[in-house]
Order: sequence, then structure tokens, then C-alpha cells
Amino acid sequence: MRRWRDVSTSARAFVLRHTMLRPIAGIDGIRLHQAEEVLPLWHAVQVETGDPDAPLPFWAFAWGGGLAIARYLSDHPEAVAGRRVLDLGSGSGLCAIAAGRAGAATVTAVDVDRFSIAAIGLNARANRCRVTAVKRDMLDDDAPDADVVLAGDTWYEGELAARVLPWLERARATGAGVLIGDPGRRYLPSDNLRGLATYEVRTTTQLEDLALKHAGVYALRA
Repeated sequence: MRRWRDVSTSARAFVLRHTMLRPIAGIDGIRLHQAEEVLPLWHAVQVETGDPDAPLPFWAFAWGGGLAIARYLSDHPEAVAGRRVLDLGSGSGLCAIAAGRAGAATVTAVDVDRFSIAAIGLNARANRCRVTAVKRDMLDDDAPDADVVLAGDTWYEGELAARVLPWLERARATGAGVLIGDPGRRYLPSDNLRGLATYEVRTTTQLEDLALKHAGVYALRA
């Protein structure tokens, strides 16, 4: 069995080998390690892990909800400035990096995928932003010790959505602000949300049904 340090090094090398550092459409100043095509990268992940059921490489693309949150934090840095921020299901780390650039006191990015953790570290370094990346499933835990929780693109699957909403409600009950970004997916709990802003975002048609979408940023109602 490889030690964790070796696994981390391997994951970083994998991300670098299969992505390129590129700017993000509509967001000035942020670059991410991104892939051009989903299926070849997904196959590479399956080969690398030896797991034919390996999850899609969400971390190699900028998703609609994350793009909306990043735009919102650029327009409203006061939402996170000087505050402790946690980015749930961080993927590429886009929201976490946007929070850091907006002046967050500390930023923690959480994801369950080791390639995501590697990508977050590489992307944070590329953007000269300090982000602590944590590999963990937090959804059965108590509310996080954070002032603001970001949740971009966490509503694409019913089982996941059913776990995310109660956890975000626990965070909100402790006084944390909750910002949700999503392009209106099926499991978005609209009745629990208050709209803050809507943005036109450009994503990949390999992951979304349209390249150009409207994505909203929402606050979780008390």
C-alpha cells in the first residue's frame, strides 16, 4: 500500500498530465487546470484507480453553480471578507479561490475525491491563494466551524441532495451564512431558498445540456 504522501504526489501528477491551466470565461483573473473532454479523462481516471465505477472528473471543469458563486463573490466581496469560509464539494476549488480573492480570513475546501484535493491545491497555487483542502465526507457531521458555507452544484443527484440540505440547515442554525449556486437542476430545493443574483455562465455541453446557461446564487432561508 502506498503512503498518503505518495498517493498525493501521484494525484497531483495525474491532474497536471491530463489538464491545462486556462482562464475561466466571464471571471477575470482566475485560472484553473481544466480538461478539454470529459470521456477520455474519465477513462484515464478509471485506469489510474482500477475502478470502472470511478466518479466523473468533476474537478477538471468549471460548473455553472460554481461560476455563479465566483461571479457573486467578485461583485459582493463583503459576503466573505474577513470571514471563515468552507466550500462544500469544492471540485476544482473555484468557489474557494473566489472567496480567498474576495478577502476571506480563511478558506477550507472539502471534497471526497483525491484528484479534486490535488486539483484544489494546484489551482490555489496557480492563483496565489491560500486554501486548505480536506478530503472528507462531512454530510453526517455536526455543523462546520465556519462563518460562511458555499455549496456550488450539489443538487444534480437526489441521494446527494437529500444529505446536503439537512447539513446546510444545521450550518445555518448555528449562525453561518449559506450561499448556494446552481443552474436550476432538478433537486434544487427552491422552496428553501431566497434568490440573490442570476448570472449567464458558459459551461461545457459534455456535462450540461447547454453551453450557455443562467445560474442563480441563493441564500438558505432561516
